[in-house]
Amino acid sequence: MVIAKRDTRTRSLFDELPPAPASAPGSLSCRAEIAHAMSEALKGHDRYDIAAKMSRLPGRDISKHMLDAYTAESREDHIPPFDTAIAFDLATGANTLTTFAAQKIGAKLAVGQEALDAKLGQLERIRDEATKQIKQLKRAMEDSHE
Repeated sequence: MVIAKRDTRTRSLFDELPPAPASAPGSLSCRAEIAHAMSEALKGHDRYDIAAKMSRLPGRDISKHMLDAYTAESREDHIPPFDTAIAFDLATGANTLTTFAAQKIGAKLAVGQEALDAKLGQLERIRDEATKQIKQLKRAMEDSHE
């Protein structure tokens, strides 16, 4: 009896599967969600400090006032550009907006060790499948020689 090995390396990556990609009309009208996510990520941070860190990364001024506008759900006209969203995640030390974007396209963000674990698990599954196919091929070759 062959007992399949359980892949313990990638289990945590799939504990919570991402939602299906946004596809309904208007499903990407998520300005208020972005503002809320940014506001939550800023809890415990000094907004002046985050704005200063964000300004250094793209090389242009991002003021506390702009940060406040990005986090105000009522400010429909203030959506952070992509490079500003990346700077926000780096400045806060979180992956708030990157994770949010990944969920919108039906993906899950894996960073650092989690990404390495996922890649290792993928390669081990490929190896195991190749080993299985090699054994089947060898058996078929032996059977054809009889």
